[in-house]
Amino acid sequence: MKAIVISEPGEADVLELQEVDDPIIKDDEVLIKVVATALNQADTVQRKGSYPPPKGASPYLGLECSGIIEAVGVNVSCWNIGDQVCAILAGGGYAEKVAAPAGQLLPIPPGVSLKDAASLPEVACTVWSTVFMTSRLSRGETLLVHGGSSGIGTFAIQIAKYQGARVFITAGSDEKLAICKELGADVCINYKTEDFVARVKEETDGKGVDVILDSIGAPYFQRNLESLNFDGRLFSIGSTGGDVTQLDFRSLFAKRLTVQAAGLRNRSPENKAVIVSEVEKIVWPAIAAGKVKPVIFKYLPLSRAAEAHKLMESSNHIGKILLIP
Repeated sequence: MKAIVISEPGEADVLELQEVDDPIIKDDEVLIKVVATALNQADTVQRKGSYPPPKGASPYLGLECSGIIEAVGVNVSCWNIGDQVCAILAGGGYAEKVAAPAGQLLPIPPGVSLKDAASLPEVACTVWSTVFMTSRLSRGETLLVHGGSSGIGTFAIQIAKYQGARVFITAGSDEKLAICKELGADVCINYKTEDFVARVKEETDGKGVDVILDSIGAPYFQRNLESLNFDGRLFSIGSTGGDVTQLDFRSLFAKRLTVQAAGLRNRSPENKAVIVSEVEKIVWPAIAAGKVKPVIFKYLPLSRAAEAHKLMESSNHIGKILLIP
């Protein structure tokens, strides 16, 4: 099969389309003929050599895909050859075929094309496992999402609104703010021209928001704590702005704050299966009802993966970027 290979750690041009061996499936896995895969920020970090795949995972990039099952392992009874599926992966999506544990597969939601479904697994499982399963955002509460126009952000806006929350976002241009508003965001803050802490306080009568989903890390850490309400929860899923910061514990004690962090990729297959099951049960009906929709910025051939990475790193996109083998 053909797959994108990192010739050496570095900038986007190190990505090369090469002929490689087909994956060999384990007893609890299926083989998927990939119809589409989607970019995630983690892919660019792995390309630079800073985010190696978990032990035993595919060495190739790609944390999600959609496609058609070509083979099933001997212990797999819930899926059949020919089924159309999408999946979260520990790696391997940037290829013509990929092996995936059966518990990490989802059916294609009604109303979504097989190709577009590749944009959903990673954002759905990330947002649901963090904001809802862990930080317990509930109806009537407020959520602040940094990077509202990203793949994660555009999905979080829609599912949080569907669940009855009030949604705040930050983004860096009027165009991005407008798209977030169209998706349902209640308060849209341009982080380049406004202090998000002040705006949050202004919009919440000085109280702050209940949950924050953050991928910026160090530069926003203290400001995020200042933006939280009593019993507020900060959930970090990345540190694109910096890894190291200081903490004044008094800011946690005073408002009974909780700081949480997790990724999706390094969780156990069993843990991922629990998340996937909840997503199918709770999130997929929202997609089927048209209340949550894929937001896709561009489709590119797999051979142009380097171009796709450059686009993602430019931050000029809104929503997801898909690669088509």
